[in-house]
Amino acid sequence: MSPKTLKIALAASVALNLFALAAGGTVWVAYNKAETRIEAQQRPAREHSPMRLTDRLSPEVRQRVRATLKASALAAKPDFEEARAKRRAAIDLSASDQFDPVRVRALLDESRAAELRGRARLEAEAVRLFGTLSPQDRAVLSEILSRRGKSSGKTGQAEKKAAQ
Repeated sequence: MSPKTLKIALAASVALNLFALAAGGTVWVAYNKAETRIEAQQRPAREHSPMRLTDRLSPEVRQRVRATLKASALAAKPDFEEARAKRRAAIDLSASDQFDPVRVRALLDESRAAELRGRARLEAEAVRLFGTLSPQDRAVLSEILSRRGKSSGKTGQAEKKAAQ
């Protein structure tokens, strides 16, 4: 073999190895993404939702607690709907040609206030409900006061689930 042929063969071998390495890396990344998606689909949507927590309560209070939580969520629903509507209006106004920073700030303030009203209703009803429970049931249900609802990315998701 001539030196020129050896150089061409070496370059082809290096290119083929790089291609194989890139293909292997792509397959590995795709496999990991697929595994992550499968795990996410098999996991419950929200392990610590208020209604899931009620499954761990004593049977004699379970239905009463569920009914109370549902009524509380329904009472707070208008506040959360108002909060979402105000935030959508602020987004729409921000994207429009009639952008008004003062109005956008006001809409966002109103949205936040409505969300806080709804949260206050839910929390007040939860505290009232806690007063009617045994210490064991109260310990189980006290987790509803954690503020994990935002991690889902949707305001009011806990309230929607509680209303179901």
